Amino acid sequence: MRRLMLLRHAKTETDAPSGQDRDRRLDDRGRSDAGEVGRWIADNPPFPDLVLVSSAVRAQQTWNLVWEAMKDRVPSPDVETLGEIYGAEPAELLQIVRMASSSDPGRLMLVGHNPGLHELALMLAGHGDKAARKALEDNLPTSGLAVLEFDTDDWNDVAFRRGTLAQFVSPKLLRQMSKD
Repeated sequence: MRRLMLLRHAKTETDAPSGQDRDRRLDDRGRSDAGEVGRWIADNPPFPDLVLVSSAVRAQQTWNLVWEAMKDRVPSPDVETLGEIYGAEPAELLQIVRMASSSDPGRLMLVGHNPGLHELALMLAGHGDKAARKALEDNLPTSGLAVLEFDTDDWNDVAFRRGTLAQFVSPKLLRQMSKD
């Protein structure tokens, strides 16, 4: 069994001081939301063995805050920065996932961007909870996390429509659940 976690970066400022999209930073809500998702991950094992993070500032900040919220309760994963995640299309992201077969983590997390992550999640999820799939169809919001499982022991076998959407969470959904 392989578990893939797709985490979109948290909410950002509209423009970076440099004027470069890659340099956009998290805003206050984004920092708060990233911590909230990190706490949720810490409460919902299994945890990632390998985390691949986009080189964009907002993705790096998101991962750092997620990790800060969970580090006292989970084993430390290997973490790599991959510039290729920034702006990647679903097929390119799938290739990045398949490349994980060289280190063979059982559980992999990508921290990246829309539209690529959202489209990848939709294309991979052939099965799963109907309500979660419906919520994911609408959007992979900032700090949104799609967790997919694949009935294989080889990342090279991960393919479109072969995954099961095991969980879908976002800060908004987590707030709604805490009120119930």
